[in-house]
Amino acid sequence: MTRDVLSSKGHAKAILTLGLPIIGGHLAQFAIGLTDTIMMGWYGVPELAALTLAGSYFFTLFLLGSGFAWAIMPMVAAFSAQGDDVQIRRATRMALWWSLLYFAVSLPLFWFSGPILMAMGQTAETAGMAQTYLRLAGFGMLPALGIMCFKSYLAGLEYTRVVLWVTVAAAVVNALANYAFVFGNWGAPELGITGAAVASVASSLAGMVLIVIYALRTLPDHQIFVRFWKPDWEMFSRVFGLGLPIGLTTLAEVSLFAGSAVLMGWIGVIDLAAHGIALQISTATFMVQMGLSNAATIRAGNAMGRGDREHLVRGAKVTLVMSAIAAVASVALMLLLPELMIGAFIDKADPARAAIIATGTGLLMMAALFQVVDAAQVLHIGFLRGLQDTRVPLFWAVFAYWGVGMPAAYGFGIAFGFGGMGVWLGLTLGLAVAAVALGWRFWTKGVRMVAEG
Repeated sequence: MTRDVLSSKGHAKAILTLGLPIIGGHLAQFAIGLTDTIMMGWYGVPELAALTLAGSYFFTLFLLGSGFAWAIMPMVAAFSAQGDDVQIRRATRMALWWSLLYFAVSLPLFWFSGPILMAMGQTAETAGMAQTYLRLAGFGMLPALGIMCFKSYLAGLEYTRVVLWVTVAAAVVNALANYAFVFGNWGAPELGITGAAVASVASSLAGMVLIVIYALRTLPDHQIFVRFWKPDWEMFSRVFGLGLPIGLTTLAEVSLFAGSAVLMGWIGVIDLAAHGIALQISTATFMVQMGLSNAATIRAGNAMGRGDREHLVRGAKVTLVMSAIAAVASVALMLLLPELMIGAFIDKADPARAAIIATGTGLLMMAALFQVVDAAQVLHIGFLRGLQDTRVPLFWAVFAYWGVGMPAAYGFGIAFGFGGMGVWLGLTLGLAVAAVALGWRFWTKGVRMVAEG
C-alpha cells in the first residue's frame, strides 16, 4: 500500500490538519458546559455549586456510555485504511445499538439522582437542585451519545471539519437557550437551573439532527440506517469488547474528578464553587490535549490497518512534541492570569466573589502542575486506543486514578487538612502514575503490535 510521508514535517502537517478541527470541536463542546457554569455563576452561588455537582454526575455517566462510540474511531480508521466499507457500516451500527441500550439503563440514575447525591454526603438543598437539573438533562443523554457515535464514525474517516461546525452550532443553540430560560429573557419563563437543563437538551437534539443529515448525505453508500433493526452479533460483541474498557477507563478518570467535587463539597460551598471554576478552566486547556489524543488514535489506527510501524513511531514522537508545547502554554496562562480567568465566572456584585477568586487562584496553581502529566497520559491513551489495546490500559488507569489519586486527594485534602489544594495535589499524583504506566505500555508493548508491512 502507499504510505504517508514519514518526515516529521509531514506528520506535523497531517496531525494539525486532522487535529485542529477536532480540538475546535472539543472546545465548542466544552463551551456548552462553560456557558452553563458562567450563567449559573451570574444567577447564584448555590445554583453554581449544584450545577458543578450535577455536571460531574452527568458527564461521569455520559463518558462511560461514550466508550462504545469511541471504540469505532480506531476501528473505522483501520477499516478505512483497508478499504472495507462493509466493516465500517457494521461497526457504526452496533455502536448506535449499544448507545441506545446504555441510555435505557442510565435514565433511572438521573431520575433518582437526589438520594444518590445525598448518600455521598451532599446537603439536601444542593442535591435537590442537582436532581432538578439531572431529571431533565438525562433525556439529552440519547442524542448526546448519538452525536458521539457519528463524530467517531466521521472522524475515523478523517471528516473532522464537520465535527467542528456541528458542535459549534450546538454550542450556539445552548448559549441562546441558556440566556432565554435561565434568566427569563425574550419572553421566556425564568427557570434558573432548570433552564440550563432545557438548553442542554435542546443543543444535543440540534447537534444530532445536523450530524446525521450530513453523514447520510455525504456518505450515502454506507447506508448506516438501512435495516438498522437487524442484529449483527459478531460486531456487537467486538464493539462491546473494545468499547467497555474505553468507557471504564474514561469513567475511572472522570469519576476521579467527580469524586474530587464530592470532597470539595465536604470542605464547603465556596470551595466547591471555586473548584468548579478551576476545573472548567483546566478542562478548556485539556481539550487541546484531547483533540491531539483523538488525532493520535486515528493516525495509529490507520498505521495499524496498513501494518506501518515506522509511521506509527515517528507520528507518535511528533504528536508528543506538539502536546508538550500546548501544555507549556496552558501552564503559563494559569500562572499569569488566574484572577482574570476566575473572575469572569462570578458576578461582580456577588458577596462571595472575593473568597471564590482567592480559593480558585490557589487551585489553578495546582492545576498548572498537572498539565504536563495529564497531557502525557491522555496522549498515550490515544495511541493505545488506535492500536485497539484497551484492557491492560484499563487496569493501569484504575490503579493510578483510584489506587493512588483518590486516596492521596482524600489524605492531603481532608485527613491532613490542606483543603482544596491538597485535593488537587492528590489528583496530580494519580495522573502522574497514569502517564508513566501508559507511556511504558505504548513504547515497550504497543509499537510491537504493528507489524512492518
